[in-house]
Amino acid sequence: MITLSWLLLIAIAGGVLALIDGILRLRSKGGSTVLGIIETVVAALFLLSLFVPGIPFGSVVLAIVTIIVVIVGLIVRGKGGLGLAIAALAVLAFWLVLVNRWVVIPGLN
Repeated sequence: MITLSWLLLIAIAGGVLALIDGILRLRSKGGSTVLGIIETVVAALFLLSLFVPGIPFGSVVLAIVTIIVVIVGLIVRGKGGLGLAIAALAVLAFWLVLVNRWVVIPGLN
């Protein structure tokens, strides 16, 4: 049984944003298709790890890998489509800070 919490909703939002960014990177005419494939796979594994406990890497490790891939995508990408990647990066970093209890916000974690 899955309990709905604010942390789960934040993680889902960050994972979906990263997944959409990876899919849009695949559809673009630029030469970053390999990065798009990696981002799509890692974001999908992150989302899957939130619901399936049998994923080999934990959701924290997959979130860190997703953040790294999004940062590389921001560096490689040209001028277009930065908003979605920055939003995914911000939400995933916020989730990572909250889930590790580096900052405690009552009612949220």
